[in-house]
Amino acid sequence: MVGGGISGLAAAYRLRVSAGPDASIVLFDPADRLGGILRTERLGGQPLDVGAEAFIVRRPEVPALLAELGLTDRQRTTTGARPLIYSQGRTHPLPQDTLQGIPAHAAALTGLVDDATLARIADEPSRPLTWSPGADPSVAELVGDRFGEQVVRRSVDPLLAGVYAGSAESIGLRSAVPPLAAALDRGAASLTEAVRDALAGAGPRTGSPFGSIDGGYTVLVDELVRQSALTWERAAVQRIEQQAGGWLVVDERGGSRRADGVVLAVPAPRLVPLIEHLAPRSAAAARRIEVASVAVVALALPGDTPLPQQSGVLVAPGEHLHAKAITLSSRKWGQRGGVELLRLSFGRFGDEVARTVGDDDLLAWSRQDLATVFGIDVDPVDTLVRRWVDAMPQYAPGHADLIADLRAGLPSGLTVAGGYLDGIGVPACVASGTRAAAELLTTGVAR
Repeated sequence: MVGGGISGLAAAYRLRVSAGPDASIVLFDPADRLGGILRTERLGGQPLDVGAEAFIVRRPEVPALLAELGLTDRQRTTTGARPLIYSQGRTHPLPQDTLQGIPAHAAALTGLVDDATLARIADEPSRPLTWSPGADPSVAELVGDRFGEQVVRRSVDPLLAGVYAGSAESIGLRSAVPPLAAALDRGAASLTEAVRDALAGAGPRTGSPFGSIDGGYTVLVDELVRQSALTWERAAVQRIEQQAGGWLVVDERGGSRRADGVVLAVPAPRLVPLIEHLAPRSAAAARRIEVASVAVVALALPGDTPLPQQSGVLVAPGEHLHAKAITLSSRKWGQRGGVELLRLSFGRFGDEVARTVGDDDLLAWSRQDLATVFGIDVDPVDTLVRRWVDAMPQYAPGHADLIADLRAGLPSGLTVAGGYLDGIGVPACVASGTRAAAELLTTGVAR
């Protein structure tokens, strides 16, 4: 096992369940702790996730995994507070009746876009739509053509920046909004009709779509490690060699381990040097996956800080703010410990903020943005800066075909897992780890 993020840990757990107590599961990861982008810190005396901080509860993977691990009682939901969008120098309610910011009708974006754009949205069903089943344009290409640039910049981009640290230009439609692509493939006569069909197919929206874990993701990580009964080698893997009947995994210290099968649960840029001599076709595919880097500034403010009853703010590109998103964690999940916990996220695909801007400047930018958006300027009780370099894969148009090509080029006994494969987010990563373990098992490894 190479890589101790949630994908690798999910794979290790699935292998343990299937292979039983006698199997040897060795995990290589040089980090100071396991979990990857799932990282819980203490801020103002309270646990706070400073990487991924929520999961989609409508997907079954995380709730099912929590149940298997005996952690169902640790799952919690949001307070019901809703986010805002910051555009044109002010905040707006997050539009309803939209799909990743794409509206089902013009009224959904009233106040966020101008009257000419509202008229264009309303008129869209009357304009002929050319669509080829299986097509995968960028989100910006389709939405910009049908609804106009303001919809892309002010409604769609803020959400995609929050999910991918990318934009409607860098993300393909099938990855960002699969139900919408499916509705178009079924013959929807307009983008408006396709959005409405996709929303109807999702069923009624009841309750919060987001969940988290009481005590932070460290609770899940620790239990996966415990129940996987894995051996953690705190070292990076330098190379993998194929041998008769298996593999030799060589780490940076010169040590080596023989393995019947290997799960590579590392980001796409790290995957390339590990496999290019074994699977050049797969390495070439992985090399085409672009990535973004982000930084998170976490703040604990005094408990009486006058913040709005919102879950946070998603920022449209081009605004006079530094952050791309602000999460009001205490308002989103409930206040504890007498402090207000916040997270500000910096970095979008194509910029180098997370690599080049120092901690002091990020903290100063955070205070400036809070003053601009909320009119507050108070001294934090506690602060923390965390960087995630090359951590956010961009799901460009044609991504699914690229991943199919990557998997097809791998030799038997070598599988991959991670957020660059089948979707960003904890549920998708759990699913990728589960799939990687199953693929090893089908080859006869760990039976």
